[in-house]
Amino acid sequence: MSLLDIKQHMMKVKMATLGSLCHLFCAEPDTVRCMLRHWIAKGKIRQCIKTPACGSKCFKCPSTMIEMYEWVIDEQPI
Repeated sequence: MSLLDIKQHMMKVKMATLGSLCHLFCAEPDTVRCMLRHWIAKGKIRQCIKTPACGSKCFKCPSTMIEMYEWVIDEQPI
């Protein structure tokens, strides 16, 4: 897994959970978060927190499934 691999994947899918990225790149969550921070600092990716669909407050959803990342589409100047 490289920074370029993450960039290319995120450009393609636009949004992904931390869990799906860990599975795809066979990496631990902290490793993937560290790589994502590079793109977050450059303004290319933003972190989103998804609330569980059930609406309950039981917090049984794994954090890797509610922690989402979104590719920020570059706006073209007019």
